Amino acid sequence: MNRRDFLFAAGACLALPALAKAAEKAPPKRLLAIHVPLGMMPAYFFPKAGETSSPYLDLLAKQRDQFTTFAGLSHPGVDGNHHAGQCFLSGAPHPGQPTFRNSLSLDQLVAEKIGEDTRFASLAVAVRQGEHYADSVAVSRSGVILPSEASAERLYRKLFVAGTPEEKAATMRRIQAGGSVLDLILDKAKRLEKSSDPQDRARLDQYFQSVRELEGRLERSIAWENRPKPKVDYPMPKDIADANEVVARSRLMFDLVRLALQTDSTRVVTLSLSTFSVVPHVPGVKNETHGLTHHGNEPDKIAELRKIEEAQLAVFGEMLSSFRDTRETGGNLLDRTQILYGSCLGNANSHSNQNLPLILAGVASATASTSHSTPSTTPRWPTST
Repeated sequence: MNRRDFLFAAGACLALPALAKAAEKAPPKRLLAIHVPLGMMPAYFFPKAGETSSPYLDLLAKQRDQFTTFAGLSHPGVDGNHHAGQCFLSGAPHPGQPTFRNSLSLDQLVAEKIGEDTRFASLAVAVRQGEHYADSVAVSRSGVILPSEASAERLYRKLFVAGTPEEKAATMRRIQAGGSVLDLILDKAKRLEKSSDPQDRARLDQYFQSVRELEGRLERSIAWENRPKPKVDYPMPKDIADANEVVARSRLMFDLVRLALQTDSTRVVTLSLSTFSVVPHVPGVKNETHGLTHHGNEPDKIAELRKIEEAQLAVFGEMLSSFRDTRETGGNLLDRTQILYGSCLGNANSHSNQNLPLILAGVASATASTSHSTPSTTPRWPTST
């Protein structure tokens, strides 16, 4: 065999493994947005001038090469104190006004682009519910806040537990009944539109958009109902009944979010970590969180609040490590997930919506400096830049 024939044959043989590797499906890109409704104390979160770390960021020292932070950012026109939480991912202005209408949130925009091939285009999850403007930051195109799931058991069933044939049939009947109700409502609304004035027609247009969004979700539910759900090596969780166990609840929800992304059940998740009206089971904490945020610069209250915020950040650090340790083709889960952790409250003590505390981790931080970035000396740069 001459040299040319040998190289030709060798090339043909070597091409097969290369082709097989090339045929492997690259893991998808994902988005996880984590909202901390009460923010973080600026004095402990932001590094001082000329420094790259802070007491809070020191807690994430093991993950320091996986994220970057920003200072001086805000949503222009987003005010209204706690009302601003619903605008964390939308940036819709003046949420405290009676005429306020929210707008499409970042997660839902991303879901429209990358969520078509998964069972759930997006998931809205919360550690607990019932606290105004803190349950969900996912907002539809029609300005409606999408409800979040705060039960770990229900979320696990939704993601990984296959129903019996009878349960599937019952689900299909509910979906079809929902479609019939939408048809009836839409027909009545269209008749009403003919006799409405311009202002009412604008409201009806918003209503029609909401109906179309519901129809889309119903169609997706029908398409996925008979497809098998992924199997995971993770036992069915039990809901934590004690609302004060916010750290344990956060850790549990972080686990389920990781599994949802890892199994490609969804590629877009929002998670709300609300600590309103609870006394977290954190050593040294005796008072309710919201009251502590209005500390009035009293040292004892600041010390308690710091313990709570440090506990939250420690669990977030655990989550980053678990994402990094979850291997997949060509890397790990953190390599393919853009993670935003932050709040629409820059200072809960004064109810300021300026200079928002923000951490950008995962794939997004690879294109940014893994350090502290200050875009402006004044806290008025929009977070959308």
